[in-house]
Amino acid sequence: MLIGLLAGDVAYWRIAAGRLRTGYQHWLAGRVTEGWDIHSGVLSIGGWPGAARVSVPNLTLRHAGGAIPGDVEIAAAAIDLSVSLLDPASLRISLTGPAHIRADGSPDMIVTSEENAVSVPLLSVGRRRIELNARNLRIEPASGDWHTMLGLLNASVDVPVLHDVSQPASSVAFSASAEAIALPALVKWPLGPNISSVTLGGSVNGPFPATRDPAAWARAWRDGGGSLAISRFTMGWGPLGLTASATLALDDQLQPMGSGSGRLVGYAATLDKLAAAGILTKSAATAAKAVLLLMAGAGDPDQPPAVDVPLTLQYRTLSMRQVPLLRLPELDWPAH
Repeated sequence: MLIGLLAGDVAYWRIAAGRLRTGYQHWLAGRVTEGWDIHSGVLSIGGWPGAARVSVPNLTLRHAGGAIPGDVEIAAAAIDLSVSLLDPASLRISLTGPAHIRADGSPDMIVTSEENAVSVPLLSVGRRRIELNARNLRIEPASGDWHTMLGLLNASVDVPVLHDVSQPASSVAFSASAEAIALPALVKWPLGPNISSVTLGGSVNGPFPATRDPAAWARAWRDGGGSLAISRFTMGWGPLGLTASATLALDDQLQPMGSGSGRLVGYAATLDKLAAAGILTKSAATAAKAVLLLMAGAGDPDQPPAVDVPLTLQYRTLSMRQVPLLRLPELDWPAH
């Protein structure tokens, strides 16, 4: 009996591993058809008894041409594809060792982490949720001039499952959270070099044009009524605690515009630091503090001052109650 169960488990594992390897080979053939140049070492299977796993060593992907904006090169020491034998409806993808990423003439970036995984459902009805989880994620150029760290990163994208490709997706939901963020030390950050936490959630709504030209995509998305709905954004950075929501779109110059609201904690110290760093003029910081003080009213003297404020973004200027706070740099959409 025991031998029979063991033999059945081995057979099940071999079938699952074989299907996983075949699925990877089909994916590989599809990318080559799209113009990718892909090389790797010899595939191996493992993971028994708990999972079926396919390991791809020394994987390199390169693409140069009109299918995507700019040239792209990705090189990973190894990539593992695995499916739990107890939960065969979810594919787990993880990187082993450093990964090198270079895009459109940018410096060679090295990405490492203690743990990382992308989970993709293999069987989805209605919508498909793709999740990324990483711990102690480090990003730095190959030159080693700087680095940034994220102690914890969780992100997800929820997309509709389209059975008719002629009907494009109309809404993509997303969420992300990160903790213990260490910013690059080569910049003197006005609120300090560490962000304690950031969370973001919302959706991209509207048409998703079938073009890979970024400017043409943005123009078609805008003309089709596209919008970015940020249902929740929170951040703790130095003296600042921020909770906000907003709805954004693109104006006739393809620049972000929209409105929202936010709750600011520690705004006085934050404005002082931004003015000291030259991010805001002293007059703008003084005016903003005066308006916020009036809006805040009497609060708890034992707590940092907090206030709820309306925000607008128009012509690249972020304003609060008609008081300009910040002039944003122009968003430059790259050519195809």
